Amino acid sequence: MLNVSFNWQRHWQLLLQKITRLETERELDACLNQLVASPSSLVVAFVNAHAMNCAAACDTFSQALSSADVIFRDGSGLALLFKTLNISAGINLNGTDLIPRIIQQFDNQKIALLGTQEPYLEQAKQQILTTLAPKSQIETANGFESESHYIELVKRFQPDLLILGMGMPKQELVAQLLRVHLQQPCLIVCGGAIIDFLGGKVQRAPVWMRQLGVEWLYRLWLEPRRLFMRYVIGNPLFIFRVKWFHFAQHQAGKNL
Repeated sequence: MLNVSFNWQRHWQLLLQKITRLETERELDACLNQLVASPSSLVVAFVNAHAMNCAAACDTFSQALSSADVIFRDGSGLALLFKTLNISAGINLNGTDLIPRIIQQFDNQKIALLGTQEPYLEQAKQQILTTLAPKSQIETANGFESESHYIELVKRFQPDLLILGMGMPKQELVAQLLRVHLQQPCLIVCGGAIIDFLGGKVQRAPVWMRQLGVEWLYRLWLEPRRLFMRYVIGNPLFIFRVKWFHFAQHQAGKNL
């Protein structure tokens, strides 16, 4: 059972201190090369406004997210938060754009995709084999299996790259569970809807919407019932928390 948080400002403080903010594409390339060459297993997560809301609401999720080795800033919501705190947000590291670049660096290695459901899971696998990593071995499992099923898969397959597309908070919790069962270095990526995007279940917003930072509006238009709470309720709540967090930081004289 997930624990409700009454310490959300402390959780935000910890997360903001851990977020990797990169200023240039050169810095991003160097960071990706370090991730791929790591001699130990690493968990990579992405933090957006929805993740911050989830971290504010749930101790268990906040702890799992904070346990990630690398956390990237994703989306305009976090850019707003950093701007409010007078901190450079760096370049936007949207997982939907960044994860395919990571997959390309694992060509000719073993990749596991855990998430979504058929036929999108198989279509995502074929998309990777066609365009991103044609020489790779790929194992898959849908996002509704038991934890024991995922553990058995990674112990048997021992992937070099593990993409979790189960959504928050499940994927962050599963990431921490699976890393202890890997006997060789593995990059574990909490990918949100990335498998759905690769499998054609979810369409990307037009480029101009992405550039304006309003891709969430396009997703809300496509899936209004599923995403109503996340965006229509969640975005104003996030902005309220940003203002409250800034006020509390100012009153306490704290700096990140």
